[in-house]
Amino acid sequence: MNTLNISLVQSPIIWEDIEANQSMFAGKISGIDIESEVVLLPEMFTTGFSMNAPALAEDMSGSTVRWMKKMAKESNKVIAGSMIALDRGKYYNRFIWMNPDGSFEFYDKKHLFRMANEDASYSSGSNQLIIQYKGWKIRPLICYDLRFPVWSRNKNDRKGSTLSPNYDVLLFVANWPEVRVSAWDVLLRARAMENQAYCIGVNRIGTDGTGKDYIGHSAAIDPKGNYLIKPLHMTEGVYTVSLDKDSLEEYRSKFPQGLDADDFKLTN
Repeated sequence: MNTLNISLVQSPIIWEDIEANQSMFAGKISGIDIESEVVLLPEMFTTGFSMNAPALAEDMSGSTVRWMKKMAKESNKVIAGSMIALDRGKYYNRFIWMNPDGSFEFYDKKHLFRMANEDASYSSGSNQLIIQYKGWKIRPLICYDLRFPVWSRNKNDRKGSTLSPNYDVLLFVANWPEVRVSAWDVLLRARAMENQAYCIGVNRIGTDGTGKDYIGHSAAIDPKGNYLIKPLHMTEGVYTVSLDKDSLEEYRSKFPQGLDADDFKLTN
C-alpha cells in the first residue's frame, strides 16, 4: 500500500467524563466522509490530562476499549489514541492502536510529565512499539516523549550501503498546553527531519479542569520538514493527510543520512 491516509481529530475534551467524550468522538468519526485508514485521537481522549487515575482508570476490557473496537469495526478504520489504563495494579497513560477486526496493540508512555505530577500518578512504560500496517511501519509516542529525541530515534538496519529504517511514520498524541506550543511546533518538525520519516502530531483545544488552555496546532510533516498540514490553530475538526511511500523511499535513497548516524544502545 503506497498511500496511507490518516485523519487527525483536533477537539476539546470534556473533563473527566468518559461517556460524554466517547459520544462526542463517535460523532466526529462517523462524520468522516473522505477516504482514510487511520483515525488519530488526542492523548487521554476520554478524560483530558487528569491525574485522577484511581477514579478514571479502565482495564483492557473496559468501556473505552470496547468503544474503540465498536468504532473501528463500524468505520472500517484503525482508531488510535491514549487512555488511562489499569494493568496489574498499576496505572498507565496507554496508547491503543485498534484494528477494524478488534485486534489491537498498545504503547505505554515512557516519559512522564513530572511538572504535572504524572510521574507520581502513573507508571512509566519501557517498551517501544513498531506497528506493521499495510506495508507501513508506524511508531506511536505520547506528548512529553516529543522532547526526548533518543527515545524516538529511527534506527537503521544496515546492509552495506542499503538502509532499512525501523519506521516510516512517527505519531504523537498530546495534551500540549498553549504556553509551550512553540516547542511543540519546532520539535515535531525536528523529529521528522532527523528521523527521515513522516511525523504527525494531534493535540487538543479548549480548557481542561485545571485551567490549562490548549490551542491545538495539530500538524503533519514530511521527512524534509515541509508541512502537509500546517499547525491548526484553535480549529475544531477532522483533517486528513495522505502519506506517500514512494516519495519517502526516494528521498531516503537520494539523501541517506542514516549511513552516517551514530550507533547507540538504549538502557532503561
